[in-house]
Parts: sequence; structure tokens; C-alpha cells
Amino acid sequence: MITTEINVKAASAILAKAKGGLRDGSSMYQRIAGMLEAETEENFTSQGRPDWVPLAEATKAERLKRNHGSSVLMVLQDRGILAASVSIDHGADFALIGAGGAAKDYAAAQQFGADIDVPARSVKTRLRTNKSGELLRQGATGSKKNLAVFAKDRHKLVRESWSEVAAFSIHLPARPYLPFFGSGADATMQPSAETKLIDIVSDVLGELIT
Repeated sequence: MITTEINVKAASAILAKAKGGLRDGSSMYQRIAGMLEAETEENFTSQGRPDWVPLAEATKAERLKRNHGSSVLMVLQDRGILAASVSIDHGADFALIGAGGAAKDYAAAQQFGADIDVPARSVKTRLRTNKSGELLRQGATGSKKNLAVFAKDRHKLVRESWSEVAAFSIHLPARPYLPFFGSGADATMQPSAETKLIDIVSDVLGELIT
């Protein structure tokens, strides 16, 4: 799970006052955790607030091909693994939201952005052949006539070759799906989440003095 601690200056004083008047702040922090989860869901629905950096053209093309031409492309929702990995927790003095689970390998990279260096490597290509050793083709006419057929592990009649792929870098722009921007001391809460946080704490204070 990825987490960061948010110091919301506008709410910290009244939050401290509310905590001082509560024997157990669990109910308040439960409401805060639920609000953070709802704000995260809205980020996915809205495709970021502000809008996330669009998908690269190559990614769009790959998604369209895999989705059989469907024009509906969600920036951070392909198989739904990242959105489903978000979870919340709360206690007497904390509210927590994070992402991990099946998405742990890329959850932080999507939230904060990342530069990924891919080292040079050798790649083996396996293409299907007939009994004479000739490459099979994807079609008899048109563009597919020149396209070979990739072999799966179960295929025995194949032609194998090796090629070298040079090192390259991938830049992932930050697409904050959790309701805050930045990390560490520079982390700030999304405006809508901060407003709702203040509303929750103000409600709790109001209940304490009535």
C-alpha cells in the first residue's frame, strides 16, 4: 500500500480541537476515511481533477486493438485493477487511504509519476512454419500476406531468431487518483477533499458543543 501523511493547515487547528473533545475519535476518522474513498472514486470517474495527462498515442492504439475498436478509453482504468486496489482504514487518531495489492508494482508510479529505465536485452522471436520450414502467413492476400504468425509454446514447427533491443526510458506522468497532490512535506490535499474534511470536523465540533 502507498501512503503519505497530509498536513492540512486550514483544518489542523479545528481538527486538534475536535480530537481534544473526543474520548475516541474513531467515528470522526471513519467519516474522513469514507470521504477520502469517495473523492478517489470521483477522481477515477472524472479522469482526474484537474484532468489527467492523456494516454500516449501508442497506448491508445494498443487499447483500441485489444478492445476490438471500442472508443471508450479510461486513462487509468483498463482492467480495473488499480481502482480495485484502493483501500481505507481508520482508528482513534488517524484516517488512511492507499493503494496496493495486485497494483502494488505500479500504484505509486501512477500517483506520483516515474521515469523507468529499461535495460538493453536480447529478445527471442518464435514464428510458425509449415513442415517444409516455410513461414506461415496471417492471410493469403493484402497486407496480411506479408505478416508472419507468432508461435506459442505448444507449437513445434517454428523458426527462432534473436534480436537486440537497445536500452530506453519510459516517462510516466503523475496522474493523482488519490485525493492529494505531491508527496512528503510537499503533499497537499485536493481542494474538494479539504473542504469536505473541514465540514466533517466542523460537524463534529458542533455536536460536541450542543
